[in-house]
Amino acid sequence: MLKLDRGVAPGTTQTFGAIRDLARVTEIGGWDGLWVSEGKHDPFIPVAIAAEHTETLTLGTSIAVAFARNPMTTAYTAYDLQRLSNGRFNLGLGSQVKPHIERRFNMPWSSPAARMRDFVLAMRAIWESWRTEEKLNYRGEFYQHTLMTPFFAPPPLECADPGIFIAAVGPVMTRVAGEVCDGVFLHGFTTSKFINEVSLPAIKEGLAITNRPRDAFEVAMMSFIVTGETDEDTARAAQAVREQIGFYGSTPAYRTVMELHGWGEVADELNAMSREGGAAWSRLGEVITDEMLNEFAVVATPDRVAQALVDRFDGVVDRLSFYVPYESSDELWDQIAVDVRKIQAETA
Repeated sequence: MLKLDRGVAPGTTQTFGAIRDLARVTEIGGWDGLWVSEGKHDPFIPVAIAAEHTETLTLGTSIAVAFARNPMTTAYTAYDLQRLSNGRFNLGLGSQVKPHIERRFNMPWSSPAARMRDFVLAMRAIWESWRTEEKLNYRGEFYQHTLMTPFFAPPPLECADPGIFIAAVGPVMTRVAGEVCDGVFLHGFTTSKFINEVSLPAIKEGLAITNRPRDAFEVAMMSFIVTGETDEDTARAAQAVREQIGFYGSTPAYRTVMELHGWGEVADELNAMSREGGAAWSRLGEVITDEMLNEFAVVATPDRVAQALVDRFDGVVDRLSFYVPYESSDELWDQIAVDVRKIQAETA
């Protein structure tokens, strides 16, 4: 059955009390998980607050920037959150892009898929050292961790280690997720065609490397949704989603999605506009046609969104959250979540 998660968007600024209340409402409302993105704020603090005020909700980051950190510091944070949540935390990581890693975070960048694989394996080695109290001796291509004394080693968890998800678009990073992770976040900038023809085969290849079955792995994604209570609301939602799709489409790393649909030249146009900067940023959405919008987003009236989501994603992904870069009511999404549950119960 498709699990439904609520996400805290990258640009969201909330008080501690608001985060607490959101976590409680999300759990009471029957959602399966709450995931916090890294944008203007560190994603781990909201997760800690949510863990203190919920009992059953799956919690996670979607995502925290891996290469802005190192495996040891991230391992400590994830371990503490797993303990605090009594085993409900999943560490979602993403690579970000080279300019942000080098110029915003002043950290090294190279071979993102290989580096991410090494990052994950290093954390697993650190956690194993804490669990078994054996010598830490991880020597990877990018990360080496060879010192751990009892004073700095936290006590073993009474639950499993945190789950690890990584965000992926292209097949190489997606294959890494299948090989060394517990799940993958498929970027919102994707389509059903890309998922079925590129992402799922890459996951299968990665799982085969470590001889794991598909049911040992979770595929999660955020789906763009265009809807509204009125025609004006829907038009504003469509414009906001077009702009977000245009923004992602301007990034060279995501060009592969556009290419699969024969839109490579559109990706080049968007990239040129982004390099132009200034007012050109506000025009990116104008390049996104209705055909593109419908490939990247579920476009439907509120009463039909749930069925459209089930038709597109049930049996394809395991966890789904809603990507809505526009103002809307929580009640709208709560009702859509209820509708999805009803549809699934009727077809079970």
